[in-house]
Amino acid sequence: QVQLVESGGGLEQPGGSLRLSCAASGSIYSINGMAWYRQAAGKVRELVATISRGGSTNYADFVKNRFTISRDNAKNTMYLQMNSLKSEDTAVYYCTMNARQNWLDTPRDYWGQGTQVTVSS
Repeated sequence: QVQLVESGGGLEQPGGSLRLSCAASGSIYSINGMAWYRQAAGKVRELVATISRGGSTNYADFVKNRFTISRDNAKNTMYLQMNSLKSEDTAVYYCTMNARQNWLDTPRDYWGQGTQVTVSS
């Protein structure tokens, strides 16, 4: 079983910063794309940012120039550096990855448990 463990969430004031981490462990043969999603209370889950295995990134307009997604392939870890936080960023943040557990496995999506980010003065 592939496990994704997220950390780094918490309470921060508007204008502050947080750094989220998502570490993958277990039986991992390869990881393709990785992404961060978020879901505010009572809202649908929305895509925040994506990063390919080669490091190409894409961002939702509402976080562009504020958030930075990155990954360390050697550590099977993904990060989300969040700067200039706004109250609207309050949500549960989820990491996800497309991966194979072995060379015979078909690629599939795996999800973390989510980490709460609260931005409030």
